[in-house]
Amino acid sequence: MATAILSQAPLSRKYTDLRAEEAASRIEEAKRILGNRVVILGHHYQRDEIIRHADFTGDSYKLSKIAANRPEAEFIVFCGVHFMAESADILTPEFQKVILPNMSAGCSMADMASHFQVKMAWKQLSSVLGEDVEKIVPVTYINSAANLKAFVGEHGGTVCTSTNAPAAVTWALSESKNRGINRSGSKVFFFPDQHLGRNTGVKLGFDPIKDMIVWDPFQPLGGNSEEAIRSAIFILWKGHCSVHQRFTVAQIEKARLEFSNVQILVHPECPLDVIEASDFNGSTEFIIRTIQSAEPGSIWGVGTEINLVNRLANDNPAKTIFCLDPLVCPCSTMYRIHPTYLLWVLESLVNGEVVNQVVVPEAIRLNARAALDQMMLIGT
Repeated sequence: MATAILSQAPLSRKYTDLRAEEAASRIEEAKRILGNRVVILGHHYQRDEIIRHADFTGDSYKLSKIAANRPEAEFIVFCGVHFMAESADILTPEFQKVILPNMSAGCSMADMASHFQVKMAWKQLSSVLGEDVEKIVPVTYINSAANLKAFVGEHGGTVCTSTNAPAAVTWALSESKNRGINRSGSKVFFFPDQHLGRNTGVKLGFDPIKDMIVWDPFQPLGGNSEEAIRSAIFILWKGHCSVHQRFTVAQIEKARLEFSNVQILVHPECPLDVIEASDFNGSTEFIIRTIQSAEPGSIWGVGTEINLVNRLANDNPAKTIFCLDPLVCPCSTMYRIHPTYLLWVLESLVNGEVVNQVVVPEAIRLNARAALDQMMLIGT
């Protein structure tokens, strides 16, 4: 499915014609003028030209928590993608304004599950399961739109991260069992990333064939029989990350041929066969911690976004660190946050104008906040 491009007007030539260092200098000057009125958050997948200006770096969950704990800041400039800015807006008080430098910075994975599609899937599941549909607990990855988080909150589910997905799924199955006298038939409806859902289930001891089905929103009943729906424990949405889907077992085998002592470290958004062929898998924060704490001289083949891999290699010169994908794997939507867009939103703030504010409607915010709060209660 193609990424849904949000509207973003092109910048004027007074920004697009700037040399890189001039833009960088003006960003720092705008930051100086704004002082603690603004906090700039930079996702790990951003280019170095953005990260150099960030007050904090992290994954989407970490950055949203940071935003919620910066009450002195009037403005949160989130250098990430749209769903991240939405989560930050949900978690921050009303007086804080969350700004996305480029509104066209979306997420192809998040776009693979629309609110309409998920509602239609739930309706079809209800037609098959009847009252037993109450035994399904929806779990959405944090990489999803605010209205999907709201759907999950409305139906008593939770948001999860790549770190706490096992704890979230364990909670969901337990919650499912508590919803009726008949304790059989517990199910998790996991979206939008089938790979994280499958890898999480396998990590918890479930069978990827017997216990799981994939829901294709473009097929009746998601492409499944009624019997398959009734017997499944995991209903996995047919979605994926365009970056992490690129990694393959063949790439891992090639790395092991080239370096006999290489250690393979990949993100859990990768396909199951890649996870099983790797030595370690975990969230972006886990990948960073693992490499930072590794012994000098160690060799790492990493399966995640190239900007992060290159940054880890530069920051750890005593270790050999390379991306498993030889054709590199940038997150194209993250790349839409160009320094000139960051400069534009900051200088607009200096001039008293708020541009590109991300505002989640109150009707969506309440249920989405419930799902995010449940995620925080579950913890890791």
